[in-house]
Amino acid sequence: MATFDVQLKESLPHLWRYGFSLTRAHHQTDDLVQDTVERGILKRSLWDALHPLRPWLMKIELNIFRDKYRAKARAQEVAMEDDFDIGADDRTIEARSELRAVMKRMNDLPDEQRQPLLLVSIGGLSYAQAAEVLDVPIGTIMSRISRARAFLNKEAAPQVPGIRSAT
Repeated sequence: MATFDVQLKESLPHLWRYGFSLTRAHHQTDDLVQDTVERGILKRSLWDALHPLRPWLMKIELNIFRDKYRAKARAQEVAMEDDFDIGADDRTIEARSELRAVMKRMNDLPDEQRQPLLLVSIGGLSYAQAAEVLDVPIGTIMSRISRARAFLNKEAAPQVPGIRSAT
């Protein structure tokens, strides 16, 4: 398994994406990732080298977010920044509009469903790693993600007007 330093370096883009999904602001994400890396380095001796580093760092990141940023984020809604990178090929107006709509719908999810979905879909963790980060059984993660996806799909379905009688 790679060393702490190598895994830390490889985890940085994942930490930033997951942090951005939590804060939705570049400057807060930069601060969150910096705090996460600092705490990870300070607590390096607590990391079990037999396990991957990224889930451990994401757990630290989530705990820092919960402690410092969540109250502020709920107090003021921050619009998603326009320069959110979704890939050079997907930067069409429709893609950006759809991304905004999905992010808005994700805000409507309860935390217990949004957190596992973000860890898996944006953080790139497996279900087992997300279960480890959130300290819940893997079945609970699967159930919460399933309910979150069902909610998002239900909300995304276009509203079809009912058929009117001609008489």
